[in-house]
Amino acid sequence: MQTLLPYLILVAGLAVTLTAFTWLAGYIRRRGTAGGGLSGALAAYEEAFRATGHASHHEIRQQAERKAPTGSPRPKKP
Repeated sequence: MQTLLPYLILVAGLAVTLTAFTWLAGYIRRRGTAGGGLSGALAAYEEAFRATGHASHHEIRQQAERKAPTGSPRPKKP
């Protein structure tokens, strides 16, 4: 038991840390307080490890920013 004690402490500390980060992520998402730093970090992660997801994210943002063409202000001729 003496030889396993340091490993058990390590595993317990890791479990507590991961639980705290999971709770913190949920809290931030619920409150909507994720700032630019977190958004930048997630964008960098997306770009590095999910190239197709990153490309489609940019495409979706471009589509959302496009405006529908407006009609001509001239009245129609009778």
